[in-house]
Amino acid sequence: MNFLFTDLAIFSPFTSHTKGHISYYVTENEGEDQAVFTGDTLFIAGCGKFFEGTAEQMHQSLCVTLGSLPKPTRVYCGHEYTVKNLQFALTVEPENTKLQQKLSWAQHQREAGLPTIPSSVAEELETNPFMRVDLPEIQEKVGCKSAVEAIKEIRQRKDQWRGPLL
Repeated sequence: MNFLFTDLAIFSPFTSHTKGHISYYVTENEGEDQAVFTGDTLFIAGCGKFFEGTAEQMHQSLCVTLGSLPKPTRVYCGHEYTVKNLQFALTVEPENTKLQQKLSWAQHQREAGLPTIPSSVAEELETNPFMRVDLPEIQEKVGCKSAVEAIKEIRQRKDQWRGPLL
């Protein structure tokens, strides 16, 4: 399949994965076929480690910059970590049925040797705990009073997490 893109926006959200990290936002000439290539900043149901930046910068990157893209925008990330990320996300929101459904789907995809990428901005806003930190209920679940505190806490928990208990 060939695409002719007439609009290419390259932006460097204030990412905290690495200082030189950039994302590419691409739209078709009609503006109907958007995609964002996020590398290691935004993963499906996750985000990159804060190697060279802060929780404030990651919040800006994920929740403000990427979160404000049109909801149908397809999200292409740099690695296939979806199943593990969804398993972790369920430790933050075990009652989130969209997470449960997406994990089941992702497990089936991987068992069949198929990718789980792309996602969409809309799906990430429903299932990615790092993009849901502006919600008071997420802040409360992780014992925080602000979105920035919550993203920092969730990232610390993810850094320590060793996988689901079997």
